[in-house]
Amino acid sequence: MSRYTEASCKLCRREGIKLFLKGNRCYGEKCAIERRNYPPGSHGHNKNKLTEYGVQLREKQKLRRMYGLTERQFERIFVDATIHKGRTGDALLSMLERRLDNVVYSLGFASSRSGARQLVNHGRVMVDGKKVDIASFLVKTGNVIELKERTKTNVHVQSSLSSRTKMGIPRWLELEPATMKATVKTLPEKTDISLPVQEQLVVELYSK
Repeated sequence: MSRYTEASCKLCRREGIKLFLKGNRCYGEKCAIERRNYPPGSHGHNKNKLTEYGVQLREKQKLRRMYGLTERQFERIFVDATIHKGRTGDALLSMLERRLDNVVYSLGFASSRSGARQLVNHGRVMVDGKKVDIASFLVKTGNVIELKERTKTNVHVQSSLSSRTKMGIPRWLELEPATMKATVKTLPEKTDISLPVQEQLVVELYSK
């Protein structure tokens, strides 16, 4: 599988918005957007007007990079979203939010989605008492998510959880900080995504 190996901050600068790819660094003064709020490269300062296709492409790239997916993974999720009833854009966002790696990140068990994906891939996460090591696993209403006992005491996990609880947990998830167990109360909606996303542009891009 292809993997992005360059500086993550370049992705945020390219999209012109914080994608929160570097955990706590994104909230401090060292954030690349705060220091150099223009696209990377020698032509970064040039302000070229995007075409309609360019606007749609940038929106798709922003969403894909925010969740750390490859092109093939993102396209597969979009195809699955078209099968669901209702608006394709809403189904797409809901499925992205329900990915297990994103849920682990949203609960504060990891400071970034890449860190959350590592926890899942290493078998540190359990759903309904069973180990799940597939990052693309989609949680459902009523699922109980928790870390293995040994992982709960990890210094990085504790630090990340402390920071997340101060910012708040998404309303569709319910977390018990003492036991570090979380329950999926309901399926996520567009209003549960804090970053400004125009999912309809992504739908229009793939509809061409």
